[in-house]
Amino acid sequence: MNFVNRHLSAQPDTARVSPEPSISRHKWPLRYDWIEHVALCADVATILFAGVLSKLLYRLQSGQSEGDYGSALGLALVSAACVASVLKAQGLYRPIELFMLKNQVRAVFTTWTSLLLLIWVAYGFAIRPHPSQGAGPLFAILGLVLLVAERWGIRSLLVRGLSERKFASTNIVLISDQPLSKDAGLPEVLAMHGYCVRGRFTLPLIEFGPAGRKRLTSRVIDYVRNAPLDQVVVEASPERWPELRAFVADLRVLPLPIMFVPVGTTSELLRHPTRNLGSAVCVELQRGPLTSLECVTKRSMDVVGAGLALVMSAPLLALAAVAIKLDSPGPVFFRQQRCGFNGRTFLIRKFRTMHVLEDGHLITQATPLDRRVTRVGKLLRRTSFDELPQLLNVLEGSMSLVGPRPHALAHDGQFDKLVRNYAFRRRVRPGLTGWAQIHGCRGATPTTSMIEARVQYDLWYIDNWSIRLDLAILLRTPMEVLRGRNAY
Repeated sequence: MNFVNRHLSAQPDTARVSPEPSISRHKWPLRYDWIEHVALCADVATILFAGVLSKLLYRLQSGQSEGDYGSALGLALVSAACVASVLKAQGLYRPIELFMLKNQVRAVFTTWTSLLLLIWVAYGFAIRPHPSQGAGPLFAILGLVLLVAERWGIRSLLVRGLSERKFASTNIVLISDQPLSKDAGLPEVLAMHGYCVRGRFTLPLIEFGPAGRKRLTSRVIDYVRNAPLDQVVVEASPERWPELRAFVADLRVLPLPIMFVPVGTTSELLRHPTRNLGSAVCVELQRGPLTSLECVTKRSMDVVGAGLALVMSAPLLALAAVAIKLDSPGPVFFRQQRCGFNGRTFLIRKFRTMHVLEDGHLITQATPLDRRVTRVGKLLRRTSFDELPQLLNVLEGSMSLVGPRPHALAHDGQFDKLVRNYAFRRRVRPGLTGWAQIHGCRGATPTTSMIEARVQYDLWYIDNWSIRLDLAILLRTPMEVLRGRNAY
């Protein structure tokens, strides 16, 4: 018997599929792939309930004998449609997004308050307030509280459903070229999400040719037509697609969806988003740091924020300059070459805090009891006030308010050799503060692990940039400065 025949048995090798654990005996009447629709409907129902409840509570509080529930339901229905549409467009009903409770609460709060603001602008000034509109503020508060509570409930439902395998079974047949493992691999992942592997066929590890393909296709079709199945799942390397194309095409006679699960190194390409280049489809291997609109928005925030900060802190800046001049001989400002956006060098501005002005191939990082630091410099460095002249760098465009902190050229070349992907930080403008800084990665970086931690934070920031994230970092920066971690 040749290799192909040894892998094409008359029946699928179901005996080797691990049975579902006893914890999954009592299933919910809910499939995992229904979660998105359930969450959307739950939002609509929650907002409608908040509208009716707020009207009822207001009527009881005001002593009204009757209430106009029709207008309350109408407002709630419009609000529910708007909220659901916005969150659906952002993909926030996907199960993987529903797990991220903080992101969900933030998105719900932003969407809900923006919607209420629009309603207030549209109707608050246009019509005279009527007693029946008194339930509006109560509806706003109740709606937000109930939506947040609902998000917590849905997340708890997902966690329990996956951990205890409570989701209703979706029966599939698995056709795979991967070795069967009892505790790992695709079957285990499928079982967690409610997919029950009723049958399994093994693809040969070498090309099986037209004859082998026909035999395998015949056996799969015979099995599927005599078993209560919902889907056909093919697990294989994308590199085998030329030979798998004909095999999958033969399976199209089955009235079931056919899913392809890529494995191996080539499958990493499919994890990236796709875009259209004319009529061609391309894989986006690296997202551009910012779009044109995002660049304009971030730059506008930089100019406005840096300008206001300079105006408000001008008296303190002048006082610091006088103190530096009186404390020790030397210039008020210290300029040093740093590596910025796209590897371009620029001169960074700081208040002078040391007796030396190092800017060469060898620069010694500051230490907690560094004798080079002046008396005024100790205070300036601990409060990070010495960094404020960099607002001028922000105005001129060599820096941003938020971004990866730039390092001296001598250190930049050293870190580039020590840490993989270090150069990826240069995809955006360096910042006055950053995601790494509000997580305690400030000051000197004497060890490789400290450099790696800072780089990881910086790369996460670049990949997840948003205006909202920048604002959050700016708001958290003063608290981190007051804590004084690693500032010397």
